[in-house]
Amino acid sequence: MPEESLIRSLLLPELSLVGCRSIFAARTMEVEVKKDPKEEFCPKCATRSVSGYDRRRVRVKDAHLRGYQVRMVITKRRLWCKPCRKPFTEPVPGIRKGARHTERYGRALLRACELYSDLKQVRRDFRCSAGFLYSALYRHLELERRKHLYPWPDVIGLDEHFFRRNKQFRTRDFVSMVVDFRGKRLMEVVDGRTIADLEAALAYIPGRENVRLVALDMSDVYKGFAKRFFPNARLVADKFHVLRLLNPPLMRRRKDVTGDRRSAAIRRLLLRNGFTLDFWQRLELHRWLDHHPELRELYQAKEALHRFYRTRGFDRATHAFRSLVDSLAHSNLPELQTLRRTLLRWRREVLAYFVSRITNGRTEGFNLKAKLVKRRAFGYRSFRNYRLRLLNACAH
Repeated sequence: MPEESLIRSLLLPELSLVGCRSIFAARTMEVEVKKDPKEEFCPKCATRSVSGYDRRRVRVKDAHLRGYQVRMVITKRRLWCKPCRKPFTEPVPGIRKGARHTERYGRALLRACELYSDLKQVRRDFRCSAGFLYSALYRHLELERRKHLYPWPDVIGLDEHFFRRNKQFRTRDFVSMVVDFRGKRLMEVVDGRTIADLEAALAYIPGRENVRLVALDMSDVYKGFAKRFFPNARLVADKFHVLRLLNPPLMRRRKDVTGDRRSAAIRRLLLRNGFTLDFWQRLELHRWLDHHPELRELYQAKEALHRFYRTRGFDRATHAFRSLVDSLAHSNLPELQTLRRTLLRWRREVLAYFVSRITNGRTEGFNLKAKLVKRRAFGYRSFRNYRLRLLNACAH
């Protein structure tokens, strides 16, 4: 039979084909095989054993072949270990001890879970239980994750995103993401966003001294962690998060005038970079701001931040930063005084951008991928499963 020659070529090592039969109604192919006789060693004491004890027949699932489910019936010997005075079963390469499926079957299950949008369909096609499907899937995801382990790179990014709602404590749980900028991949996902959580979860990765640049948003937690954990790193405040510092107070002042109408044309003009507005848009905006002096002062401070980031060179940026902070000191608005204190506290990290020219945009892109992974699964209850899914999705 042509099927027999195909099966013989696809058999696991040390197995010989005895026969096969097809069950067309169940679309199943049952393959009878036996283990080739060879010397074996006791798994406990490593003593060579040749004394036969008895034989056992086990049924093992294998990967599908031409749309048929393959079920192998393996005849294995049980040998007697004289020092241990106990029998042991000879192993088969490609099948874990005590497992009733081959590693090839598990890899096929993993590929199907990645390709299918519904795990129920995977369960029907592979004819397995939900418990087996989830345990096999996440075990192979863990094995895939270990293939991509390497020391710390020179440039990384730190950010967080929402994970789930904690119904017990009525809080929101967040996870932290560590992204390799050079390798363009997600390195690790940490449950929580405290310094203790980050240090405990990332301690296993070697080479902390390799990190030279860390891009992060304006979070005191990430700032404190990066200073303690990466001794040779220079911290870079994300440009986007610095530029949006004045957006919330600007919108609060605008709501006092126009109300909470998000479709208002003036809202879009206020949030846009004034450098990109045409002449008529700029004229209309300034005419409107002339009637609201406090809002105009906030808008001018926002535009000053944008002009500051258009500076070229570290020395010029240092002079522009000093001028910006001095100009904010003359304002009586509490929002601008808060902005001044924030800029002074983050002075080194803000100016580091003009040396490295990196942002946290790549990390934000992986945050978007994380949202897609959660949406595809309609949310996760287990952080372990979510971490393995996300690392596998962002590993390449």
